[in-house]
Amino acid sequence: MLEHLGLIGVSWRQGGSAALAEFALDQESAPAQLREFAGTLELKELAYLSTCNRVELIFARTERTPREDLRPAAFELLTGRAAVNGEAERRLRAWHGEGAAEHLFLTAAGLDSACVGETEIVGQVRSAQERALELGLCGPSLGLVFEEALRIAARVRGETKLGEGRVSLAEIAVQLLRERIARTPGRIALLGVSPMTERAALSLAQAGLDFTVVNRSADKAAALAARFGSAHLSLDAFRREPPAVEALLAATGAEHAILDEAALERLAARTASGQPPLVIDMAVPADVEPEACAKVGIARVGMDEITRHAERNRAARLIEAGPAREQVDDALDHLQDRFTERYYGPLFGALQQRFRRTAQEGVKRLLKKELTGLGDAERKAIEVWSEVLARRFAHIPCLGLRGLLHDGPDGSIDAFLNGLEPEFAEELRAALNGASSPTES
Repeated sequence: MLEHLGLIGVSWRQGGSAALAEFALDQESAPAQLREFAGTLELKELAYLSTCNRVELIFARTERTPREDLRPAAFELLTGRAAVNGEAERRLRAWHGEGAAEHLFLTAAGLDSACVGETEIVGQVRSAQERALELGLCGPSLGLVFEEALRIAARVRGETKLGEGRVSLAEIAVQLLRERIARTPGRIALLGVSPMTERAALSLAQAGLDFTVVNRSADKAAALAARFGSAHLSLDAFRREPPAVEALLAATGAEHAILDEAALERLAARTASGQPPLVIDMAVPADVEPEACAKVGIARVGMDEITRHAERNRAARLIEAGPAREQVDDALDHLQDRFTERYYGPLFGALQQRFRRTAQEGVKRLLKKELTGLGDAERKAIEVWSEVLARRFAHIPCLGLRGLLHDGPDGSIDAFLNGLEPEFAEELRAALNGASSPTES
C-alpha cells in the first residue's frame, strides 16, 4: 500500500553541521530546483525538509519514475554536483514504503532528533508540507502522510512525558545566553526570524532579558520584536553600526555567512563589559564562520557543540520515549487504513454495486416468472431482503481484499482481478482507474 513512498536525506549523524550545510538548498532557488527535480524523475509529489538537524526529500513515485536508487539524483540536486564513486550511497540515507512514513513520524514526534522530544521540528515539518502545497507538489499521498505525522506529533506531546523539560535546541542555546548575561549583564541580539529565534525570543522575554531582533527584512524584524516589546534593526544597519551586545544568537536561512571579520570586530569593540561577545550560531550553513571568530578572539558555539550538549541527555530521554514509540506504531497502522479507504474505496463500492445489481436482476426474474401472484407488500419485502443479502455477500470479498492490501504480496489485487470473469474484472479495474491510485497521484 505504501510502496510508492520514498525518503532520502542526511542528518547531523553524518558529518555534523558542515555536512548538512553542503546539502541545504538556497531558499530563493529551491522552488525552481524542486519543480525541475520532480519533473525530471516523474515525481508528482515532493517535499523538502531542512532543519538544523537534517535535510530530507519526501516523495511519491509514479509508474514512470525510474526504479533505480534515486540517491545519486538527489545528491546532485542538493549539492549542485554529480556524486562520484558511490558517494551518494555512502552519504545519503534512503527509506521506502512504510519505512519512509515511519521515519517522518519519528522525526515529527521528536524521536529522531539530537534533542529527543525536540519541539521546533513540528513547525518545520508543517512548513515543509506548506511549501510543497504552494509548489503544487503535495498531493493525496504526501497529504495523508504529513497529516498523520502532525497528528501523531501532537498526540505524543499530549499523552506522554516526552515533551517535559528542556526539549528544544533553542532552549539549550538560551541557557548558554543566560549564563553569559549572568556573568556580564547586557543586551542580546537575535539574528534572523526563524522557529529557533522565535522560541529563543519567547524564553528570553519570560526570563526578563533584553534583546534586539535583527533581520535582513526590517519589517519581519519589527513584527517579531513587537510581540515582546523589543528593539529591532535591519541586518545592514546591524553590520554597519551594531549596538552594544554581550551575546548574539544567529539562525537565518542565508546561503553564506552574514557577519564577516570586520562586522565582528565592530561588535567586539562595543560590548559594555569589555569582553568579546558570545556568538551562538544555529544556522546551516553557518551565519558566522568559525575562522572569522577565531581571528577576532570571539567565542563561538556552533550547531555541533549544541548537538553534543543535547546528545548527553539523549539516552535518558529515550527511556521516556517508549510510549511515544508505541504511538508511532499505531499511527502506521492507521495510515495503512486511510490509504486503503482513499485509494481502494471505489473498488469496494464497485463490488457492492455488482452484488446489488446481480441480486436485483435475479429478484426481477423471480417475481416475473415464478412469484407472479404476490401482492405489493410481499414483493417489496423480497426486494429489501435481496438488497440486505447482497450487501452481506459483498462484505466478504471486501474484507478479504483489505487483508490482501495490508498483508498480501505485491500484485495481490491484480491476481484477484485476473481470477474473475473478464467483464467483471474490467468493471472493477475501471473503478480503480477512476480514483487517484497510489502510483499516479
